Amino acid sequence: MATLPNPLPSLATSGLDLPPGSLVDATLDGPWHEPLLWYADGPADLRDWSRLRAAGRRLGLLPVLVTGGRRDQWPEEWDLCPDGTSYPGDHDAEEVLAGYWTDYAADEVAPENAGADADATGPDTGGSQGPGPWPGLAPVPAREAAEDADVAAAGLAGVIAAGADAWLGGARMALVPARRSADIPAAIGWSGPMNHENDVARLCAVLRSWEDRYDARIVVLGFDTMTVSVGRPPATIEEARSLAAEHYAFCPDNIDQSPPYDLDAYAEKAVLNQEAWSFWWD
Repeated sequence: MATLPNPLPSLATSGLDLPPGSLVDATLDGPWHEPLLWYADGPADLRDWSRLRAAGRRLGLLPVLVTGGRRDQWPEEWDLCPDGTSYPGDHDAEEVLAGYWTDYAADEVAPENAGADADATGPDTGGSQGPGPWPGLAPVPAREAAEDADVAAAGLAGVIAAGADAWLGGARMALVPARRSADIPAAIGWSGPMNHENDVARLCAVLRSWEDRYDARIVVLGFDTMTVSVGRPPATIEEARSLAAEHYAFCPDNIDQSPPYDLDAYAEKAVLNQEAWSFWWD
């Protein structure tokens, strides 16, 4: 996705005050022709996010926390695939989600899976009806955002940086050449959802839509995990249930492989009034 000049090759002379770190050009097919991201050698500091966002944005760089996860896999080991990544703006979020819904929901949220126990592969719909046709994009929440989306992202980044070792296997600051948060995975050719989608730019198109409707920002990336801040989450159960369908299409493993395997319960516990959303792909 070569749409803008990459400032990372000249990072050393950019004037940014950075802690010791590394430029990453490692991909699944060998070294890339230019760095894909920079990330720090040590743990993130509480103040790093806001400072680096303000300083990096003028260069076309955005911050994200990266984590090694339980298997201690840092970006050099992420099997990045920039050569197979298109441009997020070339995809329509609703078309992408509708396609996933057709491909996955018909099999996984099917009548025969209703009432499935915890060993089943699909969520319990709580009734005899199948998923039906794609319900369409969820509406913009009626509530107003409590604070600026980037302020909310910085707040979540600070919370994670303060306790990263307890649940993320460590978190480090990274900078990615991208103009908007939703494009960060495409900018590095992130392959975390490879078993669900080979071209992560299609998921980035959905993230762009969530930016617009929910003030979402990507805060953390791991080998196959993503956490986003949400400045304007759904405030009613109806809004949450509508958005839960999008979450299922975007990341079926969140429901198929996580108790209670039920979209309504997921909507209530993981979407309603939640200021952070987490995703993982098997």
